[in-house]
Amino acid sequence: MAVCTKCGLPQELCVCETIAKEAQKIKVYLIQKRYGKNMTIIKGIDTSKIDIRDVMKKLKSKLACGGTYKNDEIELQGDHRQRVKEILVKEGFPRDIIEVS
Repeated sequence: MAVCTKCGLPQELCVCETIAKEAQKIKVYLIQKRYGKNMTIIKGIDTSKIDIRDVMKKLKSKLACGGTYKNDEIELQGDHRQRVKEILVKEGFPRDIIEVS
């Protein structure tokens, strides 16, 4: 049985990632790339405690869009600001830490 190195609990009962999700400030905003293309940027997810690639994969799948992870932020093609917030809340992030602008 695998044991978490941080909290000492079995891997199935580990709450480290849940606690990490509550202690962040996430910003979701829109920028315009060249040729007038919109990009939704998600910034502020702590990559040392949360599997950012897994979060990005779920977002791209549920939003049916392309995207990438670079410079500690997730970039998604298109304007998905409101839907990103709802998906992050369903993934376990508290609603009040997500700021959409």
